[in-house]
Amino acid sequence: MQMKSKIVLVFILAVIGFRVAIAQPTNAKLSIFPAGTILYGNIPYANDTLKKHLLDIYLPPLKKSKYPLIVWVHGGAWMLNDKYADMGYMTQTLKAFADSGYAVASIDYRWSTTVAFPAQVQDCNQAVQFLFDNAAKYNLDRGRIALIGFSAGGHLASLLSLSNNNGIKSFYIDGKKTRFKIRLCLDFYGPSDFNMLTGDEAVDPKSPVSLLLGAAVTARPDLAKTASPATYIDKNDPPFLIVQGEKDESVNPEQSKSLSEKLTKAGVKNELIIVPGAPHYGVMFDAENIRKRIFTYLDRYLK
Repeated sequence: MQMKSKIVLVFILAVIGFRVAIAQPTNAKLSIFPAGTILYGNIPYANDTLKKHLLDIYLPPLKKSKYPLIVWVHGGAWMLNDKYADMGYMTQTLKAFADSGYAVASIDYRWSTTVAFPAQVQDCNQAVQFLFDNAAKYNLDRGRIALIGFSAGGHLASLLSLSNNNGIKSFYIDGKKTRFKIRLCLDFYGPSDFNMLTGDEAVDPKSPVSLLLGAAVTARPDLAKTASPATYIDKNDPPFLIVQGEKDESVNPEQSKSLSEKLTKAGVKNELIIVPGAPHYGVMFDAENIRKRIFTYLDRYLK
C-alpha cells in the first residue's frame, strides 16, 4: 500500500449538507439519484452533536414496505472527506441501486486526525446499529444489509464485516456487540493487512496508516494486526466482491489479492476484479461490467 500524504489530498470533496433529519431535496448529491428519490439528511446516529456522527438515507422511488440496505463508507485516508465522497465518480452505480429498489445510507465517521483507531470502526458499527434499530422508521429491511466502501472506507467496511462475528469489545463504543448481521461486503481497493506494508509507509509516523493507528506499523505490529481486516477471516464471514485498480498508486493491489486468497482458503465466497490500467479511484470503477458483478452479488445475497 502506497499512501503518501500528497496523494491522499486528491480525496477532498467539500460538500456540506443540512443539519436536519428530514427529507432534503436540495442536497447536492440527490441529483445523482433518480427523480422521486427521498433523502433523509444529516441524521444523528450517536446521540450527540458531532458533525462526524451523521448519516444520510436515500430511499428509492420504487415503493416498498421494506428496502434492502446498502451502507456507503467513504474513503479519504481516514482523515479526509465526508459522507458525500466517492459518489461523484460512481453515479451510474448509485442510480442503479435506486432503480433496483435498494436504499443507500451514507455515513460519516471521525477522522484519525481527531481520534485514533479504533474510533473509526466504532463509529461505523454504531451507525449500522442505528440503522438496524430504526429500520421500521425508514422502511429498511434489517435482515438485508450490505456494506460498500472505498479505499479507507473499503478497509472499514471489510473490518466491520469480518469482525462482526468475533465480538471484539474495543470495536464497539460501549464494548457491547452489535445485533446486526452483514450479508455482503463490496470492497473497493481497501487495504486488508497493515503488516504487509513496507518502506516509509511502515515507519513514517506521519503516514496515513500511522496517524490512524497512533503509531508506526513497525512500532506497533500488534495494533496493526488488530486493525487489519484479514485478521478476522473465518468460514462464517459474509461473501465479498473486491474491486481493485491495476495501477493503484495508493493501495498496493497485493492487498486485495491477499484478501481474496485468504477468504478463499477459509471457504468464504468471494470474487476479485482487477480493473486494467485503473488508478486508485475514478470513473473506471463505475463501468458496466463491474456493475453487473455487483448486482449478481446483490441479487444473490440481498434479494
